[in-house]
Amino acid sequence: MKISRFPRVGSAVMVGALALSLAACGSDPSTGETTGTSDETGDLSGELNGGGASSQENAMEAWRAGFQSQNPDVTVNYDPVGSGGGRESFISGAYPFAGSDAALDDDEMADAEAQCGEGGVIQYPAYISPVAVAFNLEGVDTLNMSPETIANIFAGEITAWDDEAIADDNPDAELPSTDITVVHRSDDSGTTENFQEYLHTVVPDVWTWEAEGIWPIKGQESAQGTSGVVSAAQAGEGTITYADASAIADLGTVAVGVGGDFVEYSPEAAAAVVEGSDRIEGTSDNVFAYDLKRDIAGTYPIVLVSYHLACGTYEDQATADLVKGFYTYILSDEGQTTAADSAGSAPLSTKLREDFLPAVESITAG
Repeated sequence: MKISRFPRVGSAVMVGALALSLAACGSDPSTGETTGTSDETGDLSGELNGGGASSQENAMEAWRAGFQSQNPDVTVNYDPVGSGGGRESFISGAYPFAGSDAALDDDEMADAEAQCGEGGVIQYPAYISPVAVAFNLEGVDTLNMSPETIANIFAGEITAWDDEAIADDNPDAELPSTDITVVHRSDDSGTTENFQEYLHTVVPDVWTWEAEGIWPIKGQESAQGTSGVVSAAQAGEGTITYADASAIADLGTVAVGVGGDFVEYSPEAAAAVVEGSDRIEGTSDNVFAYDLKRDIAGTYPIVLVSYHLACGTYEDQATADLVKGFYTYILSDEGQTTAADSAGSAPLSTKLREDFLPAVESITAG
């Protein structure tokens, strides 16, 4: 199966067998066994450099701290340059590991396979989180918005906060006539791609642009990375942006219309989107890619699945051991719980971690 820059929702129900469970951070109640413990990582040393998706920044800080506390002779560096930069640097060999809010497309996968060599590419979802639609409007903490309203705001068609489309869904809110200032990512961003994928899938008549990592509309305010758009939104009255929910600080948030209800973001509601998905067929055994379904009633539909990238084989044993050790920690009970506590992400279920761990454990030196 050909994988485009981002798997399209309409063609496949992505989240069927993904079986995410927020409560499944510890032992599998059916077996009494834990998955992905990090006992084997205590004797590592050296420096490991990677980068990519800024959406993972808070989780990555927690993972780095936890892993380094178990391995005091290891330093892990992660540069949140954005998903596009992470993929490019991984494919070029500059990063031995990377994070990306979109799976590698066919061309990128071919280039990455050539770079990685005999061991091929390892790709798996490590971080699942809601993308918040966040705004800065004095005296307003939350608003209900339909998908059509969200799309029209970000397309520049709705330009004032007291517009009828917003007011109708928020009869109790005191909405000012303040102009709406859209803030989008200036970099190639998987969060942008996920956000556009949601809009184009749910309201294609309004959001006519195909999903990609570059924002399609000129003339709006922009900023680099997740922290950049949040800071820009905080700095201006009447701003609105989209960002990983773990990073929105004190901004107001939108409850999104799904199936006749308005759903506020939460890890649980984001995980529920993923619970019905199927893995995309036609990929190698160590490549796990999923196609999100974003219209399930009762779920929070703007969700990103952020992937980790690695090679199955590295030129030197030290790099192989560090990548293997770090990724094993991330997939451990402790690693998933740490990310959930620090970044508000949805922990992977025991089943998913059991699916992904053999690929990570197979990492070796060529």
